[in-house]
Parts: sequence; structure tokens; C-alpha cells
Amino acid sequence: MKTIIQNLKNIWNVQELRTRILLTLGLLAVYRVGSYIILPGIDKDAITASLTKSGDSEPGLLDLLNTFSGGAFFNGAVFALGIMPYISASIIVQLLGFAIPYFQKLQKEGEAGQRRMNQITRYITIAITLVQGSAYLNYMYSAFPSAISSDVGLSLFWFSNIIILTAGTVFCMWLGERITDKGIGNGISLIITAGIIATLPQAFVGEFGNKFSSSAGGPVIFIVELAIFILVVVSAVAIVQAVRKIQIKFAKHALGSAPSISGLDHIPVKLNAAGVMPIIFAQAIMFIPGAIGQAFGAATDPTSFLGQLQDFTSLPYNIVFFILVVVFTYVYTALISNPKQYEDYLKNQNAFIPNVNRGDEANFIDEVTTRITLPGSIALAFIAILPGLARLFLMVDINFAVFFGGTSLLIMVAVVLDTIQQINGHLAMHGFSEDTKSSRIKK
Repeated sequence: MKTIIQNLKNIWNVQELRTRILLTLGLLAVYRVGSYIILPGIDKDAITASLTKSGDSEPGLLDLLNTFSGGAFFNGAVFALGIMPYISASIIVQLLGFAIPYFQKLQKEGEAGQRRMNQITRYITIAITLVQGSAYLNYMYSAFPSAISSDVGLSLFWFSNIIILTAGTVFCMWLGERITDKGIGNGISLIITAGIIATLPQAFVGEFGNKFSSSAGGPVIFIVELAIFILVVVSAVAIVQAVRKIQIKFAKHALGSAPSISGLDHIPVKLNAAGVMPIIFAQAIMFIPGAIGQAFGAATDPTSFLGQLQDFTSLPYNIVFFILVVVFTYVYTALISNPKQYEDYLKNQNAFIPNVNRGDEANFIDEVTTRITLPGSIALAFIAILPGLARLFLMVDINFAVFFGGTSLLIMVAVVLDTIQQINGHLAMHGFSEDTKSSRIKK
């Protein structure tokens, strides 16, 4: 506790860091306010009453979307789509960078190429928002007809709100960019994390109330659930930070003598190099059966195969989702890993990997990456399906189950760890040292 208080004092003493953190918190507060500004023509109380009446007997993927948006999805708010269209657009541009020569050229043009790619990402974001916004409004109109004002015509309702939803997503995108440039950094991820964390207290309270109701297990079961939740969080942290260290040595040549060892270091190969991207890709695929089911009228039947693929607690959903996460982990790791880059680094630094022949370093690193990707992908896939398992076996409330793993938990863990590293980096630049109890802050 004393260390935490000292770190907070050091953060407050660094004016630049203090300004960045306060700006970040202010912009995140603006984002949260937008999650409670309701779209015109929508009665939020009617939506709440309808959800309360239906209960949580049929958990679906829309509950996950509601968690990512911080509750704005079922609020009918202007930020109902949140930053997710921008995430989808970024994924599309990133994939195009692997396949299209034009985007590969932009990636090599430095800052100018990055600005052009960011502009293309914004245009794609608007296009995706128009499509998703239309689907969202149609869903609200069909799922909650009592919540739509009868004084507003369908055409006016759709046209005005599609513009507002698009403007809301663009504003969220702008907030994220400002946090990245002027705040603590990692703005888009922080916005998603803020939405996820905003629903966590309500989920805890809801689960606490459910477990203390009649015939629900009582305090013992609730304590067991908390213990399991903490264990899952610790496991997620371990997966995010786990690395396989490949030892390297630096050779120093002296005139008239054999090479001598002057240094010792390592190449860190992450256990989960793909991060949360495989889960995001897999969940995007899992939304496709719902669209197919609507076309053939099977999605509304919970006993059908397509209907079960929309229920994240069903066995078919978890099997398919598990396999997709493992496959996408291998695919995405293969796309982003570049063993040849490490080989060039070793050559330029006059370094080598012990017991590996010169010129075979890339193949060796590629073999190590492939070997550790298997346990990493299985661990990632297991965490991905934990919400469904928690709901199915522990009978956890649906709002609390989504925090037992999946994208929400991994995003929170990754962003919190990255933010801590960002803050520590700022402190280090201003003269903070953990090795001294009385460190002075350089102005």
C-alpha cells in the first residue's frame, strides 16, 4: 500500500503525466456520458421493462455487444455502436496490408503512408457504421416495438438516427485519437476497456443479489465464484505476459585473437503473440450464422443448430468457437511474426544463438514460435469459452458470466498492463527510480 501511495505521489508531481492522465479521464467521462444520451424516438424505460420481463433465459451474442459498449447498446444511446465499427475497419485495413500491394506500399512510406491508411480506415468506418446502424435500428424496431414512439414515422426514425449513430461512432473515434495523441496513449483500447469496466460493478451487484436470493446457493457459492474469477484473471495476466526466451550472445572480435563473448541477452517470443485478435475474428464469424438464420427463419428457434450458434452457453457454439480461436491464433501469428527480421538483427549486432548455425536463426525462431503457439492457442481458446462454461456449470448471471473470460477479460488485462507500462515509462523519463526511496522528479 505504501508503494502504491508513493507511486501516486510521483505521478502527481510530474506535470506532463498529470495533465495527460486528467485529460484521458475527462475524455473517457465524455464517452460514458454519451452512453446515456438516448436516440430520439426511443423509450429507454420500455426497453428496460421488456428486458426485465424476458429475463436472461436466452443469453445471446448481443449481450456481449452490450458489454463492449458499456450498456449503450440496450440503452438505445447515441454511442450504441461505440468504437466497434472502427475496430472492424482497422482489422480490414490490416488484412489488406498483408494481401494488397497498394496497402503494403503505404506501410513502407512511413508517416505519410500511415496518415493515408488512417484516412482510409475512417472512410471504411463510416461505411460499416451505416450498415451496422441500419441493422441496429431494424433490430430495435422489431425487438422492442413498444419502445419506439408512434409519433415518429419509420422513415424519419431510421434516417435521423442512422445519422446520429454514425456521428456518435465518428465522435468515439475522435475521442480515441485524442487520448492516443494528447492523453496516456492507446485511446481506442481504453475506450473499449472503459465500457467493459463500467458494467462490471453492476454485474457484481447483480450476481451478489442472485446468490443471496432463495435457493440460489448463498454466500459460500458467491465466494467460490469470486475465487474462480480471481484465478481466471491471474491466468489471463500470465498468458498475456508469458514469453519464451531464446538466449543470444554477442561476439566481440579482438585483433589477433579469437572471438570473445561480450554480452548476453535474449529474444522474447510471446506465448500469445496474436493477443485478442483471434477472439475478435472468431466472434465476428460467429455473428454470421445469425444472419443466415434470419434469412431461413431458423435463428429464432433455440433448438436448431443455427439458433444454438447464437447462444454462447450451448455446446455447438463453444466447440465451434474454440476451434475458430485456435485456427485464427495460428493464422494471425503467422501473419505478424517475422523471424527473418530477428535474423537480420542478429547479423547486424554481430550476435548469434548458441548451438544454431549461422543462417539458420530464422528457421529456428520460426520452429520455436510454431511450437509454443499450440499451448498458447489452446489456453486462449479455453479462456474464450469460459463465459459459456461459467454460465452453464456455475449458473452465473449472464452479465457476470461475460467477465469470466473471453474478449472482455483479455482486453481489460492487456490494456491495464499496457497503461501501467506507459505510466512507468513517463515516470522513468522524468527521473523516477524504483531503486531509491527518495527520488527527485526532474522538471
